[in-house]
Amino acid sequence: MKSDTKQIRVGVVGLGPVGMILAVKLKEAGCDVALCDKDVFKLKKIREEGIVLENIFESTTHFDKVFDSVKEMRNLDLDYLVFSLKTYQTLGAAKEAEILNSDKISVVSAQNGIDSEKLVSSVFGESKTMRMIINYAGNLRATNVVRVSFVTPPNYIGSLDDSRTKQADKYAEILNSVGFITERLNSFDLIKGTWEKTILNASLSALCGVGRLTMAEAMNDPDTIELVEQIINEGIEVAEKEKIRFPDEFIRKCMQYLRKGGDHFPSLAVDLINNRQTEIDYFNGKIVEYGKKHYVKTSLNLAFTNMVKAMTNKNVLARFPGVDGELNKIIISKGLVDKNKPSIYYKEHNFFLGIDLGSAFTKFTITDENGKVAFRYILQTMNKDRHAMKNILQAINATFNISYSCATGYGRKHFSETDLIKTEINCAAAGVSEYFGGEKNIIDIGGEDIKVIHCNADNNVANFYMNDKCAAGTGAFLEEIAERAEINIADMSGLASNSEYDKELNSFCTVFAKTEIMNWVFDGMPRNDIARGIYISISNKVAKMRLYPNIPTYIIGGVIAHHPYLSNILSSKFNKEINSVEFPQYIVSFGASIIARQAWLTLNPVEIVQTETK
Repeated sequence: MKSDTKQIRVGVVGLGPVGMILAVKLKEAGCDVALCDKDVFKLKKIREEGIVLENIFESTTHFDKVFDSVKEMRNLDLDYLVFSLKTYQTLGAAKEAEILNSDKISVVSAQNGIDSEKLVSSVFGESKTMRMIINYAGNLRATNVVRVSFVTPPNYIGSLDDSRTKQADKYAEILNSVGFITERLNSFDLIKGTWEKTILNASLSALCGVGRLTMAEAMNDPDTIELVEQIINEGIEVAEKEKIRFPDEFIRKCMQYLRKGGDHFPSLAVDLINNRQTEIDYFNGKIVEYGKKHYVKTSLNLAFTNMVKAMTNKNVLARFPGVDGELNKIIISKGLVDKNKPSIYYKEHNFFLGIDLGSAFTKFTITDENGKVAFRYILQTMNKDRHAMKNILQAINATFNISYSCATGYGRKHFSETDLIKTEINCAAAGVSEYFGGEKNIIDIGGEDIKVIHCNADNNVANFYMNDKCAAGTGAFLEEIAERAEINIADMSGLASNSEYDKELNSFCTVFAKTEIMNWVFDGMPRNDIARGIYISISNKVAKMRLYPNIPTYIIGGVIAHHPYLSNILSSKFNKEINSVEFPQYIVSFGASIIARQAWLTLNPVEIVQTETK
């Protein structure tokens, strides 16, 4: 039977499996529950489909208050604010949530690990802080779907200094009303329970991560069981120095508890396997820390702490030693858009890779969950270094959590390293439409072809046109002609802008055009006039293709990136404004990354992520 909780308002910050399971149970008990998480894709899915629990619990629960910022909860008059985050995320979130502080609010640390509650109490104070000891777990089967792996009641709740026992009793009553058994402990027993749970976590979490084992696999191996027992013994010895006493049968009870874990990866193990930051400092690391305080040797806990730290990619750029490591640093440093973000940020969030394999250059663009560009890189396609492509992909995969990827361009059909491939026409449309929605023309002048793309009002490709097989007017044509005229490509746009010359090349054939350019040079024609004449020739080539009238026109591609004055020539030619987009050479790879993001969101593939918290 539900408790009388109609007026109880609860905010849950952090929607990993622990937070989502807890939010569902609080909602089932009749509480007014508000959710908060930084993952915008997860929030979108929860808003649309609710939170789905599977296996031990079977339910779908919808929420009407779903926020991406704690600040949005400031007018909710919360009774409880629950933090179900990773320990390394908690202090920052608590400081952000300080604006919610009031005499009424009770703050709950729903996290495992020794001293993790101090991260919350350091902001809200011990008198307002409660600690919940979690005895359930799950794995995310999809962004908003949790497979509940095990529930081993009871959970525990307690006030850090016993000043909020009434609030703790009410919290337990709420969860008990829906069969989610929870007991209230006094402050001393809460500390003992915290040590007990941490010893259990420390006994298997790191071991499962290092060995890539589920709890069931670890507990079915006699050699592993011996290690587990020794890790537990070390924890007991340290706890006793802290005046925490366990019964004689404690080890046997621990082993029984661990055998119930089943085919489940502990949260820390999942983080380690996925090369994410772990909470080892609050698990085995805390046992080591308190062991040093009391001069107790904790050899196995120390070994696993150091192994996990060694395997954890805390500084992605420094992960690879020697020459490879330096190369990765150079590649990433060159391509990162925001160099102030910590390297771990790029492993904690979803990123999407678009690769445009052009005839002249290969472009790489990585966008984040919001479509914002995080990384750009360009590589000459016909590179003397046969390993250049491999090196760039290695650096990208070592640095970013690439959730989905898309290849496009000239060489896309011969590239098998991405999740999907799309034509450069679709990717160009997607890239430009991300900035400029609605009906439009897109002129794409590439290395070996010219395309005009017509997008309808829904940003979809309605039609497109390409030049003939001749490369006249393309990047390759421009480069050869400029070389014959002894004009530096980098100077060409500036030169042309200082000319009013209106003569064009008579021939679009590269061979004949070279001869004609040489005649211009022999006749003593100034270089700025030659540059403008070349641009006029290209604009005349583009003018033979169809542009839809009365709609905006945008120009993209490597040619316009290096020859911006060409857009002025084209505007004059078409008697309409031809707009250049920002970073036009990367717009197709950007569009590929946008398509990758859309595909990932649509497909929503099953993925193993952290079991405890986000």
